[in-house]
Amino acid sequence: MTAPLMARNLSVRLGSTQALANVSLDLPSGWTAIVGPNGAGKSTLLRVLAGLQKPDAGEVQLRDKALALWPLRERAMQLAWLAQQGEASGELSVREVVHLGRLPRLGLFTAPSAEDEACVDRAMADAECTAWQQRRLHELSGGERQRVLLARALAVDAPLLLLDEPTTHLDPPHQVALVRLVQRQVRAGVTVVSVLHDLSLALLADRLIVMDRGHIVAAGARDDSALHAALVNVFAGAIRIVPFESRWVAVPHLEL
Repeated sequence: MTAPLMARNLSVRLGSTQALANVSLDLPSGWTAIVGPNGAGKSTLLRVLAGLQKPDAGEVQLRDKALALWPLRERAMQLAWLAQQGEASGELSVREVVHLGRLPRLGLFTAPSAEDEACVDRAMADAECTAWQQRRLHELSGGERQRVLLARALAVDAPLLLLDEPTTHLDPPHQVALVRLVQRQVRAGVTVVSVLHDLSLALLADRLIVMDRGHIVAAGARDDSALHAALVNVFAGAIRIVPFESRWVAVPHLEL
C-alpha cells in the first residue's frame, strides 16, 4: 500500500545552513516520530511536509499527488498542523480559536452546523481544555495554550496530523495524555507525524526517523536495534536505550 505522505529528494537551505540535504522518506499509516539533535532539520522537514516551507529541490506527495498541485483548501482538509511555537496574543476565546480548525471545511462565511459544534466539543475534550473554553488565549499559561492549539488541529478532522513538538510546555500528566490521544487517533485511522525532543516519548511511536545535519541517518520500528544504535550515535553517546517493562526508554549515559 502506498504511504499517504511521501517526500523525494528534498533540499532546503536556510541562509548559510543546509537544513535538508536530498531527503527522501515514506510516511506510512500509524505514528511516526522524527528525532535528532538540535539543528538536525526536524522542524524544517515537518514544515516542508505541511506545505509551509517551499523546498529548494525535491517534492512532497500527498496521496500520490504532488502537494504543490493540491488546492489550498483541499490540502488544509487533508493535513492538520500544530506549530512548535503557537501564537499567544489576540482576544479570541478558547472555543473561537478551536473553531478556526473548521475553516477549511466551512470557509469564512458559512455558519457552523451542529456537526461542526460537536467536532469542536470533541477536540476540546480530547485536548482537555473544555473547562476554560470561554477564556481568552492570551490569559492562559503556556501549557494551557498548547492544549488549545492542539484542539484546533484536532478540530480540522484531517486524516493526517503533523505535530511539531506537541509536548512543549506540557507537564508530565499532560504529556502522557497527549501520547494516549495520539494512540487513539491512530486507532481511528489518522496518520500522525510528530517532531519530539523527548526520546522516551518518541520510542512509544510505531516508527522513528533519526535525523542529523539535514540527513536521515536511520528509520525503523521502535524496537529496531540498528535504530537504537543510530540514536546513541547522533547524540554522541550521551544516552542509552534500555528496556523498561514492555517498552524502551532513553536514559542519560553518565560516566562518573
